[in-house]
Amino acid sequence: MAKRLIPLLNRVLIEKITPPSKTTAGILLPEKTSKLNSGKVVAVGPGSHTREGKLIPVSVKEGDTVLLPEYGGTEIKLGEKQYHLYRDEDILGTLHD
Repeated sequence: MAKRLIPLLNRVLIEKITPPSKTTAGILLPEKTSKLNSGKVVAVGPGSHTREGKLIPVSVKEGDTVLLPEYGGTEIKLGEKQYHLYRDEDILGTLHD
């Protein structure tokens, strides 16, 4: 069983962030309000090549928090953790505090 996955080309390995289902006071939150498709970038590939052979690097880096589309990506299970593999162009944007 593999313990580490390094994406190829312009793919990005993401661990989805699961929002809390209840507040600190114990109030249960509805599923719709807590559902934000975001994740943390775990690993990135080197990028893709143009027809001329130039390398186009991936636009995100490890540790970035990104906004993801509602559907898409490939689910991958490594050990006990669940990850998703996306192409760089499928990521909608980066989230900042």
